[in-house]
Amino acid sequence: MAEYSSILLEKAVDELARLPGIGKKTALRLALHLLGEDKLKTEQLCGSLTNMRNNIVLCKRCYNISDSSTCSICSNPKRDESLLCVVADMRDVLAIERTCSFNGLYHVLGGIINPIEGVSPNDLRINELIERTLKEDIKEIILALPATIEGDTTNYYLSRVLKEFKGTISTIAKGISVGDALEYADEVTLGRSIANRIPYNNV
Repeated sequence: MAEYSSILLEKAVDELARLPGIGKKTALRLALHLLGEDKLKTEQLCGSLTNMRNNIVLCKRCYNISDSSTCSICSNPKRDESLLCVVADMRDVLAIERTCSFNGLYHVLGGIINPIEGVSPNDLRINELIERTLKEDIKEIILALPATIEGDTTNYYLSRVLKEFKGTISTIAKGISVGDALEYADEVTLGRSIANRIPYNNV
């Protein structure tokens, strides 16, 4: 016996269930909600998702998500260009921005070193980071990577390849629990960890 009376509904549920944290029951509720919505609202949602997927690009400077070749953070003249916060991915940028405690620029690596998953330094935007330290007037690099073994490994590797950097290399304070990703830290804790950052050599 078919689980649903409509193949179209079943396909919609299957697609929604592919999203992170969405099970079949939640997917069904969402699909039925959309089915009961005004058709125009559903079309607007679909259009927004398609537009986002087709038109969002990576900033040519920091590699954060952007609507244009240079993101709104890099193009903001009020940001402190002498401070560079190195993060694993775009979700970390969003998490730090929510704290309103950092006014510098970012560099998104695109991940962290993880040999088990086959992620090597060559898979990350480390060369681009080094190039920025040579071309830009950066005084401090803040390593804001996950408090995991892989994050610590990446921190150590970066400290080695950036040994010619004349400024300060620091890391966020230990307010973030071991094993946690930045996106799951509460805003107050994350903000304090950035404000109370310490020189990497003293970790």
